[in-house]
Amino acid sequence: MSQDQWTAVDRYFTEQLHLSDLALDAAMQANSAAGLPAIDVAPNQGKLLNLLARLVQATKILEIGTLGGYSTIWLARALSPGGRLISLGFSPKHADVARSNIKRAGLSDRVEIRVGAALESLPVLEKEGLGPFDFIFVDADKPNNPGYLEWAIKLSRPGALIIVDNVVRDGAIVDASSTDPTIQGTRRMFEMISRDSRLSATALQTVGSKGYDGFAMALVTDQQK
Repeated sequence: MSQDQWTAVDRYFTEQLHLSDLALDAAMQANSAAGLPAIDVAPNQGKLLNLLARLVQATKILEIGTLGGYSTIWLARALSPGGRLISLGFSPKHADVARSNIKRAGLSDRVEIRVGAALESLPVLEKEGLGPFDFIFVDADKPNNPGYLEWAIKLSRPGALIIVDNVVRDGAIVDASSTDPTIQGTRRMFEMISRDSRLSATALQTVGSKGYDGFAMALVTDQQK
């Protein structure tokens, strides 16, 4: 099967299941116009995040990696009444685009974007007592995945769900000899998950408009260590 066919299937799902709307389309257009990299989740992936957050009845969501706020919109729409989403982004330019997209989607009242290195912002969230979070989506720089996982667990509660995107890397994740920091960081994250008795986890390979990749999913079962 070819990339063209994978993309066509994703397009079919998006059309048949009505997985887009004016706010989501406008966000993608604004991201492109601003020159942001085209690495947002696909519409069917965004809806999957939305459904998973709804299933855990999330009132507090943490997103590590904002980009232009496309996945943020999907997640914020899943919040229970009175809920709050905090998204951590590194680039001030990207954050400005995301804030505009989120405002257009009518979600500014429940979304806060913080700018800076996530590994510096995460301790601040803990200090401010903003956890525990019910749902954590990690989609940022891959070399720091081990640190993001550690903080995701620390800022979660039993029953919380942690999703980490882009863990297959076109299959390169199996190459233990890789010198690519994104591969090594993600492999270290998997090693951490495998040793952590607080987590019940799996990982799935995916194909679609975003190519060949996948995500990891971990349920926090216990905060005792």
